[in-house]
Amino acid sequence: MGKLSKKAKMRAETLDREKFYGVDEAITTAKAHATAKFDETIEIALNLGVDPRHADQMVRGVVTLPAGTGKEVRVAVFAKGDKAEEAKKAGADVIGAEDLMETIQGGTIDFDRVIATPDMMGIVGRLGKVLGPKGLMPNPKLGTVTMNVADAVKAAKGGQVEFRVEKTGIIHSGIGKASFSDADLRRNFDAFVDAIVKARPSGSKGKYVKRAAISSSMGPGLKLDVAEVASV
Repeated sequence: MGKLSKKAKMRAETLDREKFYGVDEAITTAKAHATAKFDETIEIALNLGVDPRHADQMVRGVVTLPAGTGKEVRVAVFAKGDKAEEAKKAGADVIGAEDLMETIQGGTIDFDRVIATPDMMGIVGRLGKVLGPKGLMPNPKLGTVTMNVADAVKAAKGGQVEFRVEKTGIIHSGIGKASFSDADLRRNFDAFVDAIVKARPSGSKGKYVKRAAISSSMGPGLKLDVAEVASV
């Protein structure tokens, strides 16, 4: 067995990996172990009782984190004319139509969210194989295909995050930065979990939230008391 690093030794000595933490204690502990030289993200992982291979068990949506994400979100908008101007005034980082499509096809994707007006979806649709796998394809159900581009841009930059269950039934997302206060991280945690619970699909039977954990980007995973998580 390889020699343990100082950080690994500290974690092994101070953490009970079999313990189930309360949410507040887990947040405090995750922050204490966020010792990297950058501001680590505090992350949540939920293992749900769903099989997303079935359409009636897909869990997907958006939620606005009340304390924000702590991350600068770059937004691209497909729009023309007045709507393009609205997007610009709202703070969109990249705006275009056919020219933006060509830029993306050329391999340049320097944004985190894509918003489009409905009349632009003919163009955006050609980018499905590029944007789809990256989770960037605009979707009316997520509010990213809309005529109200100004509000969509502001929401994307103001703490809105998208979530989608993976094939294994896990949803993973950041809920803020280690520099956030415990109270702000708890507010974001509650908002995220509440959105997941409300998004429970009709095909989900039995226990919905099976397991949950919190960690920092580089820190250890802390198991959560599922009963407390489910009661949020």
